Amino acid sequence: MNPSIGKPIDRVDGKLKVTGAATYAAEFPIKNLAYGVSITSTITKGRIKNIDTRQAQKMPGVIGIMTSENSMQLHYPAGSDPGNGKFAEKDLLPLQNDRIFYGGQHVAIVVAETFEQAEQAAALVKVEYDQQPAAIGFEKNIASAYKPASGLGGAETQIKRGDAEMALQTAAVKTDETYTTPVYHHNAMELHATIAQWDGDKLTVYDATQSVMGVKGLLTATLGIPSEKVQVYALYIGGGFGSKGFTWANTLLAPMAAKQFDRPVKLVLSRQQVFSAAGRRTQTVQKIALGADQNGKLSAIKHATTSETSFVDEFVETAGLATSMLYSCSNVDVSHELVRLNRGTPCPTRAPGEAPGTYALEVAMDELAYKLKIDPLQLRLINYADIEEQKKKQFSEKSLKECYERGAEAIGWTNRKAEPGTLKEGNYLVGYGMATATYPANRSASTAKATLFADGHAEILCGTQDIGTGTYTVMTQVAADAFALPVEKVKVKLGDSSYPKGAQSGGSQVSASVGPPIRAAALGAISKLINLAISDSASPLHGYKEEDITADNGRIHLKNNPNNGETYAQILNRKGLEKLEAQAKTNVSTRQQGPPVPAPPGSPEAKAEEESKNNKAVQEDEKTDRKDYAFHSFGAQFVKVLVDPDLGTVKVDKIVGVMDIGTVMNLKTATNQIMGGMIFGIGMALMENTQYDPNNGRVVTRDLAQYLVPVHADIPEIEVHFINKPDPYISPIGARGIGEIGITGITAAIANAIYNATGKRVRDLPITPDKLIA
Repeated sequence: MNPSIGKPIDRVDGKLKVTGAATYAAEFPIKNLAYGVSITSTITKGRIKNIDTRQAQKMPGVIGIMTSENSMQLHYPAGSDPGNGKFAEKDLLPLQNDRIFYGGQHVAIVVAETFEQAEQAAALVKVEYDQQPAAIGFEKNIASAYKPASGLGGAETQIKRGDAEMALQTAAVKTDETYTTPVYHHNAMELHATIAQWDGDKLTVYDATQSVMGVKGLLTATLGIPSEKVQVYALYIGGGFGSKGFTWANTLLAPMAAKQFDRPVKLVLSRQQVFSAAGRRTQTVQKIALGADQNGKLSAIKHATTSETSFVDEFVETAGLATSMLYSCSNVDVSHELVRLNRGTPCPTRAPGEAPGTYALEVAMDELAYKLKIDPLQLRLINYADIEEQKKKQFSEKSLKECYERGAEAIGWTNRKAEPGTLKEGNYLVGYGMATATYPANRSASTAKATLFADGHAEILCGTQDIGTGTYTVMTQVAADAFALPVEKVKVKLGDSSYPKGAQSGGSQVSASVGPPIRAAALGAISKLINLAISDSASPLHGYKEEDITADNGRIHLKNNPNNGETYAQILNRKGLEKLEAQAKTNVSTRQQGPPVPAPPGSPEAKAEEESKNNKAVQEDEKTDRKDYAFHSFGAQFVKVLVDPDLGTVKVDKIVGVMDIGTVMNLKTATNQIMGGMIFGIGMALMENTQYDPNNGRVVTRDLAQYLVPVHADIPEIEVHFINKPDPYISPIGARGIGEIGITGITAAIANAIYNATGKRVRDLPITPDKLIA
């Protein structure tokens, strides 16, 4: 049977989605459901003096109004790992006191029989505030910047090797510029939504989340109830891009209200509320200085990033991390500083750190290339890093040179003119730009359960989720190949916290994390089946050794005699078994320091760990020595733009991306992911820009009418290519993450192409027409 991995098979959930049968968090038909509407603060800092709910309480259909004066008290969670439940604003659990830290903060929840009744009543609630002076404006407060100790997950924020300052002073050629990026918002199609239902002391939650297991862990901790009493579903998610990786107030407010009013409660944030109270990408100012000799060899890199965070948590946009490893250079100084503002807390946004960081670094490299009069592609080859120089490790797999070569050919790089503003097509100025793409390859411990049924079909259970990227489809392919069954005979079930614990959808880790245990569990089930046949005197395979037998298309047979065998169904039916199960846990992490922590004794995970000791696939996976390797994906982004010299309008005419992401699991979904990242990059480069009122610090661009994102008319011809070389160390399936690398490098490539077309270097995103005709 031919393997399905790599093939561009259609999404297995595609029909459900286009027919409306896929049930998202806000769509579950819960009996006796009540509707919640959040009231948010209209000041930026201060205290609530009084909330007058009298008129609202009298409105038809109103069940109750929850405020800090009558809400249940929450427990502060101890952890901050998104996979185990990271509340986005650790010092601001919802409705616990009267303090206001930003405009748009939740101050009350109105619950009514219908959404319209709740919304009408919410408009009648009167809130009086004691307003206090707020920290408003990034530039105005930048003098108060401080150095954070670490980033998310303990990421380094201050990195040095050699003496960059001294090397800069003696460099033959230098550049030293400042690059700025605005606040960006995720704007997933699906709004943040939660339904909560109590049945006695048991809580069921339907949530739009990137971490079904993380939400379960957080609810357990904050509500103070046993884990076995919490059930979380996230069967389908309409995009997250990082905003649903942390848990926001709505996920707690719905069960709080449901408990208080003894009714199931649905709470869906409005688009305007999402802009204020559900995360964003932070604003950055990045100062980059490069030093090189006359031949272009880098001797010094300094990358200093200042970004902003809130007063209720700390999030670092680690824009300089890629700079520490992307190019060969003996003297590197990467630093990060934070400014606290009265805004909602930022959070991971597709390729956090790398997306704004590669923009600044790759534009700086382009500027150095022009100063040296060296082709920008050649400059990158001169400074190609064969090893990860900061960690002094070999890359697990790197084919970036091939990415450069193939991308240059596909875009027609030889048509590029070295002198900016000299190439035209009709009235348009034509420019070519390129940049390097990169993102870490992450993997974390995950568990899966595989079941073979007597009717010949198979099933996988895993407590991860598909946030719209194609996880259902790709994991079906992984399982089908391991089961040796056609794809249509395999059902993968995700998004349920009662399933074995899977990885969070963040950090481009799901395929690399849950693919191996799914494969191992399926192979474990086949191994059990083979041993059933071997020990059964009625089987044609009786007495043979397991290593002499293979599986193919729903049958097991001798490797050297395919005719000698029988079907899975024949074995199970003869044994009177309805099904055969196997579990597998792969305790592998590319980020965790030290040995893995065992699961609690007696827990389902502990049972999977015990079974995995006899699973050959797990043992081979865990024995792989990874400590001497650095795990990263790489790529090359090439862009052609057309610029109207009179109007300053920019049309991205063509994009070519060549990606080195290990094994391509599904050509169609992989291409889709890279294209999506590229389109994000168009938005970053040319239009997206969250604006805050300079007087009161509140978000001004609060909907998709004012916050511009690319639409169909903005999308150019796009070519996506893959090297498709398996990574032998990341996992047995050889795949690295793909969800985020597509947005890295692309913004810089567009900016560099615009400079090549116009000769105008804009270092302040977005690059809008007014900046090109000024």
